[in-house]
Amino acid sequence: MHPNPVFHDAEHGENLTFARSRAFGMLTMSQSNQTDEAPLVSHVPFLLSQDGSYAELHLVRSNPIARQLQTPMPARIAVAGPDGYVSPDWYGIANQVPTWNYIAVHLVGKLELRPQAELRDLIDRQFTFFEEQLTPKPVWTTAKMEREALDRMMRMIVPVRLHIQKVEGTWKLSQNKEEQARYGAAEGVVSGIGSELETLSQLMHAQRS
Repeated sequence: MHPNPVFHDAEHGENLTFARSRAFGMLTMSQSNQTDEAPLVSHVPFLLSQDGSYAELHLVRSNPIARQLQTPMPARIAVAGPDGYVSPDWYGIANQVPTWNYIAVHLVGKLELRPQAELRDLIDRQFTFFEEQLTPKPVWTTAKMEREALDRMMRMIVPVRLHIQKVEGTWKLSQNKEEQARYGAAEGVVSGIGSELETLSQLMHAQRS
């Protein structure tokens, strides 16, 4: 998270709405017995509960994170949004430096394995969440799989839940610049370097200095 508080102006509900709609992030957790080792990382889709108190996901049983969850462990899901390089030339004012604008929301809490009996309901809800966004395509369901193939897949994955204790959001959108400088940067990023640049530009335009 960026340390400048000016970039932390999104409300709690706005951060949750962003994370819920993205529904994909980077799950990180320290290694339990080897503190000098790099953290464990997995890229995972997830479902965020309506009240924002927990996130549900599944992991391959052989995933190192899953193997370490004999007891609940501190963990974080980092959810990334639009991002882009900002050239100082776009501000139209002197003595500026390059930077990178972005949105990121972190869900921080305790990660635990859930009973295997919960897995089928979890994956059905998770797949439905994404499939319903593909209308008018008919929704894919596990009912379309042969029972043996489905059972084999289910044995390979485990249900996991992150109990969220803290939500951190960085919306770095040039709020620290005067309006005209920010607008100039917003126009520049559209054809620049990054991802979802049109959306990033729109969000920069919508900010207040």
